[in-house]
Amino acid sequence: MPRTPALPPDALIPVSPTRRTVLKNGATLLLSVIAPALPLTASAAQIMAVRVWPADEYTRVTLENDGDLKATHFMVPDPPRLVVDIDGLALNETLKSLVAKVESNDPYIKQVRVGQNRPNVVRLVFDLKEDVKPQVFTLAPVAGYRHRLIFDLYPVKAVDPLASMIAQQNWSGAVPGTPGVQTAPPAPATPVSPISGAQPGTPLVGTKEPDPATGLQADAAHATGAPPRPTAPHSAVPQPAAPRPQLAEQDSRAKPAPGKDGMKVARMVTIALDPGHGGEDPGATGTTGIHEKEIVLAIAKRLKSKLEELPNTRVMLTRDNDFFVPLGQRVDKARKVQADLFVSIHADAFVEPTARGSSVFVLSEKGATSSAARWLAADQNKADMIGGVNLATHDRELASVLFDMSTTAQINDSMKLAKAVLSEIGGINRLHRGAVEQAGFAVLKAPDIPSILVETAFISNPEEEARLKDDAYQNQLADAITKGIRRYFAYNPPLAKSRTT
Repeated sequence: MPRTPALPPDALIPVSPTRRTVLKNGATLLLSVIAPALPLTASAAQIMAVRVWPADEYTRVTLENDGDLKATHFMVPDPPRLVVDIDGLALNETLKSLVAKVESNDPYIKQVRVGQNRPNVVRLVFDLKEDVKPQVFTLAPVAGYRHRLIFDLYPVKAVDPLASMIAQQNWSGAVPGTPGVQTAPPAPATPVSPISGAQPGTPLVGTKEPDPATGLQADAAHATGAPPRPTAPHSAVPQPAAPRPQLAEQDSRAKPAPGKDGMKVARMVTIALDPGHGGEDPGATGTTGIHEKEIVLAIAKRLKSKLEELPNTRVMLTRDNDFFVPLGQRVDKARKVQADLFVSIHADAFVEPTARGSSVFVLSEKGATSSAARWLAADQNKADMIGGVNLATHDRELASVLFDMSTTAQINDSMKLAKAVLSEIGGINRLHRGAVEQAGFAVLKAPDIPSILVETAFISNPEEEARLKDDAYQNQLADAITKGIRRYFAYNPPLAKSRTT
């Protein structure tokens, strides 16, 4: 025999219409009296700002709000879409403005739709140009930011920095008919200066700085037993250009060089330039409102162009646009392209606007060389907190370094590079200190790449801020750093590659 369906509890208690009305009116009156005294615990959060940071590596969407939001997301195929539901949120005009912030040249987002899916739940639908691997996470308030909800859209196949650099094909060494630089076989990380008693990285007073390419060729000749190619003597009187002979080396350069038959191979010098900050992390801000991230990116691009004019030199930028790159990933990019040098570019700031001057820093294994260096390193190392790192995927080991023999050699080579660059910068700007400084900068912790951090000037100083914004001064800085790098390679030629990454 079938069971009788259960009835609601109130169906079991007869209530007259009159009594029902009295109870309803009484409850309404009671709520109207006590409601103003109750806290508004269920009020919806408000979106304060929305930002979109498109880049080839990934696109970031940021929702800044006045409370901690909870979101769920899922992917929908054919066509690819990312759907995000945000709880405890009411649709407002700021959030609606996200639609207009997506640009047509965004590599991954075609458009975004925003709507109130249900009470206190807002739904975002990202129409995508290709499949992505989304990361959705929150960031606690820091450095003037309130709570942030982050959507990072990564391509399914990560961008390879080495492939991207090669695809550009805009370095001078790629010009057909230019002989490759020959290098010595692998040797200890700190080669001996070719001039007895000379300070590594600094030519002797009264001597002419050797040309980097000539030094590399002589080094290769010494290692292989072959006589170096003759170089034309320097003369004040222009000499008529002689026809260039078609050397067998030029023909062999066009062919892939075998790696195990003892043949010489063309040696490209790879330099990693790291414009500091970017995206959510503006860096320091000048009195006119310009951000450090804008200044250092402009300088890095000028420096890249000048370095690529050198023979057999190619350059990789850790970022070529306004987006955030975590500190560990900057180091990882340099190692993936097997960089010979790593140069991080910044613009200093201090609480006192009178602070001024340029500085060059290297890593320290025993602590900072000054309290100012220690303060600056601690400030720069906050970049991951401000820029926003997904702690669920962040490799914490990248934030630390194991000091061993290879790291000590890296610091020694970095010091030679830093002295050469600091000497050149001193010719165009006052130096904050007269010597290279050391501190625990996280971005300088590649164990096998000589690495320096250049503080170009104090953006917090109004006079130096004006110079940093000036095109001519940016060119002077790029020239000075280029000359310092040339001087370093003249006395410390790059070794043959022996590591794989």
